[in-house]
Amino acid sequence: MAANARKPILISGAGLSSLLLAQSLHRASIPFLVYERDASLSFRAQGYRLRLSAEGLDAVESVLAPEAFETFWAKCSKTGGSGMVAINALTGSNVPEAAKNESGNKGDDAVKRGPPALASRDGKVVGISRGDMRKLFLSGLESSVRWSRQVTGYELTSTGVYALFADGSKSVEGDMLVGGEGIYSKVAKQLSQGKLKTYDTGARGIHGQAPSTAFKGLGEGVWNIADNSNPNGKLFVITNVRPGDMDDPNVHFGWTMGAQPGVVRAPGDNYALIGAPAATLAKTLTKDWHPRLKPLFEEMDESEAAFWKITCSTPSGVPDWKNEPRVTVIGDAVHSMTPAGGIGANTAIRDSALLGRLLTQAKGYQDGVTAAYETEMKVYASEAVKSSYGMAKGQFGVIIDENSATV
Repeated sequence: MAANARKPILISGAGLSSLLLAQSLHRASIPFLVYERDASLSFRAQGYRLRLSAEGLDAVESVLAPEAFETFWAKCSKTGGSGMVAINALTGSNVPEAAKNESGNKGDDAVKRGPPALASRDGKVVGISRGDMRKLFLSGLESSVRWSRQVTGYELTSTGVYALFADGSKSVEGDMLVGGEGIYSKVAKQLSQGKLKTYDTGARGIHGQAPSTAFKGLGEGVWNIADNSNPNGKLFVITNVRPGDMDDPNVHFGWTMGAQPGVVRAPGDNYALIGAPAATLAKTLTKDWHPRLKPLFEEMDESEAAFWKITCSTPSGVPDWKNEPRVTVIGDAVHSMTPAGGIGANTAIRDSALLGRLLTQAKGYQDGVTAAYETEMKVYASEAVKSSYGMAKGQFGVIIDENSATV
């Protein structure tokens, strides 16, 4: 069959990893279709600014055309590479190091610094909002994205695969299906026969955004604001403040709040809520914080506030499953991670670059592509999940095992 007559690669979900994979296929002139359950890119709040590692940036650059990567790089926030600085939420003072009290235990001011080497390129800490990242990855692909199509599984044929939708219909026949629809992926569950599990750690958080002028009290840097006074458990906010925009209220910066289980509770235990409910709780939880920090919440864009569950895949690593040549999974669908260390999104886009490269080399679907991808992916993704979970045990106080609840 001629290359231009090949069946498309089907991709479920229009998140970061799915869209970057689609960009790779687009550059290689491999036909594809993306199916997304939401009605549009702006259907839901987009959340926090993601920090990009050297591996993550390399993956993005390897996929995007040079001019597209220049646009991407220009959109990124870039702060100095001095590392993360801790702030006591109640006093507003920087914590130079994790001091110990007389008994040798960490005192209330003891807030661990972030990883010592946050810089990823040119000696800078590089980040970008999830919303901006999705918009850039979507650019040029619009005609191949099908909105309001929730994938609930797949059906194999002798010559390809169909994606099955929640309304009972199915897609056109594709050469291959890539499940990239996140932690609730039905494709992942069907493919792995239940071996791929995403555990609910019980920890919760809130994403928020505010005009950059609200961050002037912080100044440039990567900040970890910690509050150990809540009787239900520890609460923290992490944000990345870049220079040059703090006098422009039209520019928004993001922050993410995380807490130990029991601190952040959505009304009715509904963590799909966005807007005012999440914003109101964020303001309530920070009402006693220092004036240096209060503008982040008092001036927030309430419409962008959103709850989030902190989940994690099997801490021991990505499990094995019987390979299916025409179906595989990427991103959070296969390796959900806690926010500790900022590893999750970087690992997801590494998946996209790897699978896209293998499909490009094969000029589309070929038997053996998914097996090669999964063999390599499971190595680096397993290490990432283990690392993320290990850090989260200390930061969030979460412990999960095979008996823990799954999402």
